[in-house]
Amino acid sequence: MAKVLFLELDQENEWAVASIGPAFIAAYLRQHGHEVSLLRVPLKMSAAQVAGRIRAEGVDVLGVSLTSRQWLRARELMPAVRRMVDVPVIAGGLHPTFASDVVLDTPGIDCVCLGEGEQAMLTFVEAVERQELPPRGIQNIRVRGDPMPTLRPPFEPIDALPFMARDMLDERFGVVHIATQRGCPYPCTYCAARQFSDLYQGSYSSFGRRRSHENVLDELSHLRRHGELNYIIFLDDTFTIHHAWVKAFCESYAERFHIPFSIHARAETVNENLISQMSNAGCRHIVYGVESGSERVRRDILDRRVSNERLRTVFRWTHEAGILATANYMIGIPGETKEDLERTLALHEELDPDDFGYFVFYPYPGTRLFHLCKERGYLPDNYYDLPANHRTTILTLPNLSAEDIEAYYRGFTEVMIRHRLKKLPSKADSMSRKAIIDQIERFAAQG
Repeated sequence: MAKVLFLELDQENEWAVASIGPAFIAAYLRQHGHEVSLLRVPLKMSAAQVAGRIRAEGVDVLGVSLTSRQWLRARELMPAVRRMVDVPVIAGGLHPTFASDVVLDTPGIDCVCLGEGEQAMLTFVEAVERQELPPRGIQNIRVRGDPMPTLRPPFEPIDALPFMARDMLDERFGVVHIATQRGCPYPCTYCAARQFSDLYQGSYSSFGRRRSHENVLDELSHLRRHGELNYIIFLDDTFTIHHAWVKAFCESYAERFHIPFSIHARAETVNENLISQMSNAGCRHIVYGVESGSERVRRDILDRRVSNERLRTVFRWTHEAGILATANYMIGIPGETKEDLERTLALHEELDPDDFGYFVFYPYPGTRLFHLCKERGYLPDNYYDLPANHRTTILTLPNLSAEDIEAYYRGFTEVMIRHRLKKLPSKADSMSRKAIIDQIERFAAQG
């Protein structure tokens, strides 16, 4: 039996749910007899404190799941930790998968896991148990100094995976997170979800897989039996891909649970009847990726073929069904102009979402827009040294300056402040208004 410790590197002072990858891997490793635990690493925790926890637990393998936003902190922390403890360190997640050369250049990281990690991590942990260090020749695992490994087939059927290890997620107040599928069929040029699908293309015919209704409902029943179950957040990038699956699920879900839930959807994958069915089943919130108010930007740059008229209609359907609608927008997309950003602000006013998010575009490694930015010289040479904070751009664009992007980000912040103040009761005092303004400005500063 090996002991595995996953680190969750916090980036801000606010609490957030932990990465779901380690929760799947932990469940799979435990199923095969290994011990797995999680250590949240807040900003105030030092490398010495992390090393102390590793020694205290007698850890055999140290894992860290990384997004691009977490990368800079990992690059600073892991070498210091590794100097204090001699434990194999493996990094997984989106950033190590698509920037493995850079990650493996970090002294504190020995290996990376590319793509799906359950089976690969089990093989890796078993090799460490046999003292095969570094563990070479494992599919999906790349060791420092070695070429890219071959990929094992994606795990299927995914119903055979054990349910996520909930103690690895740090969920609170009966709010739980569920993933019903893996893989995405859409070709969005900016999207991390598409990266994983592209990783397997050419090797395997299909990366997209969905759990059965019964498997998802059984997990929810298990959660209800063993704790609070007050609200469900479905993490699928597009919950509404297959209407037949969604409709049948909603029917069963409404009979057995009818607990409020939220989803992510695309406007081109819903219709009025489907939205109504989801509402009747308990859906209370849908997040839509609008991205831009310019149809040209969505169509020609982002590969999102949905019209503004369709977006207006879908937001109206959502509101009429009694479901809260959130819109997400991007600022500073390669090829975007000031006129395009004005169209985004104008469309936002027409959609009138209940809430919205706004993010400065960042070119995630592996995406088509990342490669475009490299080819056209938009990326600085030291782009891996710069933070992915979604508040400021790292690009040098021909149509938008960094100052332009900053100004529009401030403009969206002002829209958010007006939006939140409008929802305050008319008798709200000045202190309440100031608190809202301060909260939004802190969020905007964190990016």
